[in-house]
Parts: sequence; structure tokens; C-alpha cells
Amino acid sequence: MNQQSWRPFILVSLALCIGTIGTALASPLYPIYQEVWHLLPSHITFIFVAYMFGCLTTLLFLGRTSNTFGYVKVLQAGLFFVIVGLILSAIASNAYVLGVGRFIIGIASGLITTSAMIGLIHTTPDSHKHGAAQLSSIIISIGFGLGPFIGGIIAEFSAHPLVTPYIPIIAGAMISFGALFRLRSPAIQPEKLSLKPHLQLPESQHKKFFYIASFTAFSGFAAFSLFASLSPSFIKDVVPWHGPLVSGISIASILLISAISQFIAKSMPMHKALNIGLLMLISSLIFLALCMVLHWSPLFFISNILVGIGHGFGLLGAFAYIHKVTKLENRAAVVSTYLFIAYLGTIVPIVTVGYLADHFGLDIGVIGFCLGIGALCLYLLISHLKLKDI
Repeated sequence: MNQQSWRPFILVSLALCIGTIGTALASPLYPIYQEVWHLLPSHITFIFVAYMFGCLTTLLFLGRTSNTFGYVKVLQAGLFFVIVGLILSAIASNAYVLGVGRFIIGIASGLITTSAMIGLIHTTPDSHKHGAAQLSSIIISIGFGLGPFIGGIIAEFSAHPLVTPYIPIIAGAMISFGALFRLRSPAIQPEKLSLKPHLQLPESQHKKFFYIASFTAFSGFAAFSLFASLSPSFIKDVVPWHGPLVSGISIASILLISAISQFIAKSMPMHKALNIGLLMLISSLIFLALCMVLHWSPLFFISNILVGIGHGFGLLGAFAYIHKVTKLENRAAVVSTYLFIAYLGTIVPIVTVGYLADHFGLDIGVIGFCLGIGALCLYLLISHLKLKDI
């Protein structure tokens, strides 16, 4: 396979990576926002989930736009919204403006994720076509991991930590936007544009596995989102070092470990990967709950590593399953349904933690989260083990 044949794949991957970097960039900055704007934990969680509301809006109403306009134009639209959302975030003077910026970034993320998944299927060279689903999952994890790392390291050494981290990503998104003009979507019979919500389940014999896979992703996203939204706030109570760099590295390490786990497990049977992912998530939540009770920092680092492994194996197994039971004509709608369920994990549990933290303290909020999501993971694991392989 010559180098030229990889160029479309690289351009789509770059757009996907830039889009996901933009979504996670603000995570290590939340304690600074909290201090400067005198925010409560619930305010931070609402700013965090504003992004997810934008993303879910896209999945509900714009999930099939790639079938109408082609994945390249939708990718470009997503990058345009990334640029607008990041600029708003950089100039924000209060939580409301930042929330609007995060909401717009969420719209961008939904457009980029769904269109890039289709784009990678088309642009992955034939010799690697069988691994297109795993490649997209790994790229998403790398992008999400780079976001907090870049945001944290720039904020740590910048005189303007709430502005400077956004600038290089805005520039990168502009470059990626321009580079996509060199790509053309494959010729298809375009669907008529419809803004009606269109979520679709796979065939009936696959529904039980579909829900297990989707709620495994729900749990993985919930666990990561807890670290991304509130760990910068509670890390200072359990770890002797803190600041945007430490919290950025902490968040980034989860997704770096996730990406490595997915690379290691990419040839593993999807059911085995799903089981390992659920076991690791359960173990991570046990260690995190113990950490909040004992305030012993090694437990936090163990939990951090285990949630990365659980996130990687769980999402790899879940998405490989979704890819296996869908066809080209229904894949976009089923993937939108899968992502809709998965992304709810970044909203409902996180808002609940913020509410509990405001009224009963951050320790109680985090421990309650560990108990709730841990019980869900245990139920999913038992249910999965009872079902026969497809």
C-alpha cells in the first residue's frame, strides 16, 4: 500500500483527533474557573455536561447528515463549530458564556464523531479495513487524552491560563478545516435531510447484547467524566501535588492507558474484552471509594490506571460488537443510538455527583457515584456472562 493511499485516512484522523482534543481541553482548567468565578461543584458539572447536551442534540437531530451531505462536509461543519466554541471559551468572562461555548463544542463533537467513523471506514486502506472500528476508537481515546494534557501543561506555565490553552487548538482546527478541501466524499445516493430524531436498534436477536454493550460504554464514559470534571477538585485533598498540570496528566493518563489497552486488545474476542473492561471498571470504583474514605493517594493512582484499562477494553468490545451487528445502511442510526446511551453516562451520573457534593460534600458525592456505577457494571457483567456468544 503506497503512502498516497494513507493520506485521506490521515486527514480524517487529524480532524477526529483535533475535534476530540477540543472537547477535553478545558478539564484541567475547571479548578481555576471555580476559584476565579467562585463556583460550586454543581456549577462545574453543569459546565461539563453542557458539552454533552450539545453532543446529544446532534446525535438526535443531525445524526444522519453524513448520508445527505457526505462525511467531508459534515467534518468541516464540525470543525467550524469547534473553532467557534473554543473562541467563546477563550473569551468567556462567566460560567454562562463558557457553558454556551461548551454546548457548541458538543454540537461539533457529535458531527465530527459520527462523520469521522464513516470517513475512516471509507479511507482506511484495504489491507487494514478489518480494523477500521478499532482504529476510530483508538484515535478518539488519543484525542481525548491529548486534550487535558495540552490544556494542563499550557495553563501551568501561562500568565493567562484561561485563554492561552485554547489558541493552538483553534489554529490546529483551522488547518484541519482547510486540509479537508483536498478530500471528496464517495458518490452516494443522498438521503433527504430530516431533522426528526432517528435512533435505531439492531435486529431483535441482538438487542440484549446491544444494551449490555451500550451501558458498558455508559459506565466507561461516566467513570472517565467523573475524573475529567471533578478529579481536579478532589485531587488536592488526596494527592500531595495539584495544579492544572497534575490534573491534566491525571486525566490524560486515563485515556493514554485506554488507547494502549485498545491497541493491545484489538485482536481479542469482543466478549472477552467487554468482560475485562467491566471487571476493571468495578475494581477502579472500589479503589476510588476507598481512596475517598482513607485519603491515601496510592489508591487514587491505582484507580486512575484501572479506569483507563476498563475504559479501553470496555469501549473496544462494545464498539466492535456494534460494528459487527450493523450494516452500512443502518450503521449510522445504530451508532447514534449507541452513542446517545453512552453519552448519557456523562450527564446523569455527573449531575447527580454535583448535587450530592453541594449538599453532602464531595466525598459523599464521589462515593455515591462509585456505589451506583459499580452496581450497574456488576449487573452488566453477570448479564453478559449468562448470555451465549453470538
